[in-house]
Amino acid sequence: MSLSEDLLFTDDLHPINIVETLAEHHEWEFDRVADDQIAMAVEGQWRTYSLTLSWSARDETLRLICTFEMEPPEDRVGLIYEVINHANDMCWSGAFTYWHEQRLMVWRYGLALDGGQVASPEQIDRLIGAACAACERFYPAFQMVGWADQSPADAMQVAIAEAYGRA
Repeated sequence: MSLSEDLLFTDDLHPINIVETLAEHHEWEFDRVADDQIAMAVEGQWRTYSLTLSWSARDETLRLICTFEMEPPEDRVGLIYEVINHANDMCWSGAFTYWHEQRLMVWRYGLALDGGQVASPEQIDRLIGAACAACERFYPAFQMVGWADQSPADAMQVAIAEAYGRA
């Protein structure tokens, strides 16, 4: 049975309810922070990513923020922003930013659902998967710039193409 079929039998298709069902389906650790917000932990190859999804009824947008801690030496922070620019040039949906004060690398995306549209479970699952895939893809480049004294251009060579499968 598809994820959509699982949810067709309920009258409540609130986006965060769909996310909660997906988290249960994938056995991700989650906390329903509020009616319109959920926080999850998703295990990746490089690290565990913290995801928060929130629904804004005011502007009909499902917002996703995926974060991981990153504390580069202060003299490398400018280069971190440069490698983020390179990474964002390679991303079609969503974007990275660095929250220096919180010491967090952040992937952000907003799914607009104007006019009362409802996101499908597959759409939300793909959104979460895309966030984690982007973090996995560019994590090594961020690390190389932060701690291995690599230039942003050289570090991006490890993220030049999306990887499929595992070695």
